[in-house]
Amino acid sequence: MTAVLTRPATLRLAQPLDAGAVGGIMSDFARDTKWLPRIHTAAEDIAHADAMIARGWVTVAEQSGRIAGFAACEGGELDALYVSQAARGRGIGSALLKRLKTRHKALTCWTFQANAEAIAFYRHHGFAETARGDGSANDEGLPDLTLHWQREAA
Repeated sequence: MTAVLTRPATLRLAQPLDAGAVGGIMSDFARDTKWLPRIHTAAEDIAHADAMIARGWVTVAEQSGRIAGFAACEGGELDALYVSQAARGRGIGSALLKRLKTRHKALTCWTFQANAEAIAFYRHHGFAETARGDGSANDEGLPDLTLHWQREAA
């Protein structure tokens, strides 16, 4: 699970013109994930990305002039962390999460119980499960779980 960036990624605050790439990464994940029902169109994913960017929530990881991943976080609530299929396993998700950990004393996120890769990723980075849901609280209707990370006291 630990990987080294092949080329260092540049982390920066997302700009409005990044919405297409950010939304595209979300759409690609939804399209390529067999267990995930497709409930939003690609245009809706881009609009959602645009809204998160406008709120100042999104940090992108840029590599070789392309957006390779992003994290959307507001007040310690990690709303999204995605890495493009082509860039996975290169440490981009870890770099984004490390950046968030330097800015927040605690982070909370949720993922679907079926997303074993995400669960393993978050656990590797010190997150612990705090709750399980039956899917009634998410649009997809899939069982989910909540994960929490807390910075250790100095």
